[in-house]
Amino acid sequence: MKNIFLAVVLIATAWIKPVFAQNNQTQSLLTSYYGIKNALVNSDAAVAASSATEFSKTLAEIDLKSLSGQEKTAFIGLKDKLALGAKQISESKDLSQQRAQFANFSVDLFKLAKTVKLTNEAVYYDYCPMKKSYWLSDNAAIKNPYYGKQMLTCGAIKETLK
Repeated sequence: MKNIFLAVVLIATAWIKPVFAQNNQTQSLLTSYYGIKNALVNSDAAVAASSATEFSKTLAEIDLKSLSGQEKTAFIGLKDKLALGAKQISESKDLSQQRAQFANFSVDLFKLAKTVKLTNEAVYYDYCPMKKSYWLSDNAAIKNPYYGKQMLTCGAIKETLK
């Protein structure tokens, strides 16, 4: 009986560990993204660049073994686009260029988020009608990264992932 219990515990531990590792990795990826978004909301090009560098590092460290087949396919399909978007944001010191890159970068991350559960928290997919662009947020309150203080609350939630 003890041996059966021990076997069940070992199997459960082996299964839970990759899932837990994935959640930490994908949560870190999303946290880095939110850092970029918040820097753009605050019109801080330097912080946006450093947050994009952090995103790139986190993206490179994702362990594909911790992803399921469909998740792995989605991740592999979007990894290069996400890496390029983060690189373009990190290499620019111009806020308007960073914001332009952020639009496509956000669409790509949302595609990933639709397949790979990045967090256990809600992810809001927000839309700016003036820029005709989207972004992800961890908060239902609209804080527009494309215009900063000029139009801070311009936008609407288009979809929520839970």
